[in-house]
Amino acid sequence: MSGRALLMWDEAVTGYDFGPQHPMDPVRLALTMGLVRAFGLDRAVDVVAAKPAGESTLRLVHREDYVAAVKAASADPRHADQAYGLGTVDDPAFAGMHEASALIAGQSVAAAEAVWRGEAEHAVNFAGGLHHAMPGGAAGFCIYNDASLAIARLLELGVERVAYVDVDVHHGDGVQAAFWEDPRVLTVSLHEHPRTLFPQTGWPEETGAPGAGEGGAVNVALPAGTGDAGWLRAFHAVVPELLADFRPQVLVTQHGADTHFDDPLAHLAVSLDAQRAVQEACHELAHACADGRWVALGGGGYAVVDVVPRSWTHLVGIAAHAPVAPETVIPSSWRDQAYARTRQLGPGRMTDGRWPVDFREWSAGYDPADRLDQAVLATRKAAFPLRGLLA
Repeated sequence: MSGRALLMWDEAVTGYDFGPQHPMDPVRLALTMGLVRAFGLDRAVDVVAAKPAGESTLRLVHREDYVAAVKAASADPRHADQAYGLGTVDDPAFAGMHEASALIAGQSVAAAEAVWRGEAEHAVNFAGGLHHAMPGGAAGFCIYNDASLAIARLLELGVERVAYVDVDVHHGDGVQAAFWEDPRVLTVSLHEHPRTLFPQTGWPEETGAPGAGEGGAVNVALPAGTGDAGWLRAFHAVVPELLADFRPQVLVTQHGADTHFDDPLAHLAVSLDAQRAVQEACHELAHACADGRWVALGGGGYAVVDVVPRSWTHLVGIAAHAPVAPETVIPSSWRDQAYARTRQLGPGRMTDGRWPVDFREWSAGYDPADRLDQAVLATRKAAFPLRGLLA
């Protein structure tokens, strides 16, 4: 296997643009790539632009009628069919929507192919991670579900076990739904509790379809306000044990940056430093449990200057085995670029000042009065016995 990492990038992914008032501003992608270049990380990875996902690939997950509806809305946004979730407040139709969405999906699928074939050890597509799209509909800013398509392509290539770990603030509902009945895929999602956040799914009791799929879905519903120590405690109380047991041949992870305390659309209180710590943990788990095969995707994240570029630049650095130290000063050239594009002053360093992040391991004991511990225990009780593990 090549020890190189791939960074999937095509400037045209910034054409995934719902309009000037929409929170999912594609400038977050351009600024991330700008910061990657400012640190020279584009020389530590192989930067690759893949082809858009074609019809046969899209239909690994999405229904034929839905793909046709996306194409029709892409050609004439005025006639988007809201029965498919298109032309809504969350997912406004725009010209070229199919092409931009298929391009992002193509990057994730190509990343998965390269990792499985041994052409690269790790691959990153920070434009991907659009985890809410369903087989027959758009949802939550997502048109095509590139994460599900990457996993489906791995299964088509003969992979027997794929683990998907999603640490976006929102539940990874579309990926869970795509593989609800498939024992070859383990989906694990850590997210804000569905009582307080879209899409109102991801309860601990959601554990997969009865029968072969049972135990294939694991959900950690975190209380609003969860900060660094609780977030890391929950991750380490659930994910490593599951992956060690499942032994995935490929690890696919989704790194939505919207867990951050500055994100305007959610209610967790996680720092950039804790996000970096989880990225490092996923990297280590890929080596420990999946022979190093790691596909890392982006996702949500709506603090488009202060948070998203830094978080995903850390992800690229970690995947490239060239991590950016948290205390590193951000080049003034990038800050100038960010101001020119957004009229916002960019951050000065690659840290929120919380590194290293401390947390209490689950093995240190359970506090029955603590809401975070209650959430973790609910997940372990619901899902772990179904996999033959102790709650």
